[in-house]
Amino acid sequence: MNTKKMTAKIKIKIGDKVVGEGEPCFIIAEGGVNHNGSLELAKKLVDVAVDCKADAVKFQKRNIEKILTREALKMPYLGPTSFGKTYGEHRRKLELPFDAWYELKEYCNERGIMLLASVWDEESADFIEELEVPAFKLPSADLTNLPLLEHIAKKKKPIILSTGMSNMEEIEDAVKTIKKYNDELILLQCTSTYPSEHKDINLRVMETLKNSLDVLVGYSGHERGIAISEAAAVLGAVIIERHFTLDNMMKGPDHAASLEPTGLFKLIRDIRNIEVSMGSSEKRILEREK
Repeated sequence: MNTKKMTAKIKIKIGDKVVGEGEPCFIIAEGGVNHNGSLELAKKLVDVAVDCKADAVKFQKRNIEKILTREALKMPYLGPTSFGKTYGEHRRKLELPFDAWYELKEYCNERGIMLLASVWDEESADFIEELEVPAFKLPSADLTNLPLLEHIAKKKKPIILSTGMSNMEEIEDAVKTIKKYNDELILLQCTSTYPSEHKDINLRVMETLKNSLDVLVGYSGHERGIAISEAAAVLGAVIIERHFTLDNMMKGPDHAASLEPTGLFKLIRDIRNIEVSMGSSEKRILEREK
């Protein structure tokens, strides 16, 4: 069986964009929790994503009380990036309230960009579905949460799943669980370290995932700079996802490992230039060479 030919036929529509091999790379500007719990900051991140010409802007939605134990919520959490005395206080401060999400969705509609969200629990998934998002993103931390994968797969929308902290057996189980209900799945090679060292990124895993599991593959990067993400695009990533921030020096857990606006702009510009430059496989003399 030629898996390469099979994956070449897979096309998944996310909003008005077609995602697949031979299509323009779908670029997600990952705002994460870099809004620091502020709707106004979230809107500024949306503006940056629009100005940089990202295909989608993404944030994160959690029910802190559902995903953390009482012990974890009460755990002391002091440091330069902390927003509270305990881990629970810190995480709650980084969550957008429900009404802010509705306003954020409306703002994205006004600015002409897709809103996506990583969901960490069933309640958050159900809420995000109310916003009529075109796809669901699942973080690496939930790849082995098979009940959550099943819950979201039944919603029959495209699923983007990061694969950090997971081995092939766990990824295979996740794919089987999702594909019982939903074939529209894209796996992202991901290394869950912040920032990731080059030696730990392993872009070749994209080929392994594609050939072993007959799925579209992409890349979610946490490295410094943009060269590795550009290389992933050359190697066939159909999605590139990168964290971004207004300023690396802002207080918060993810700002330091995120691209600033100039970096995000250059990344997207370069990927679009790369796509044009890949050109044709036919060797011929161009008119301009004569």
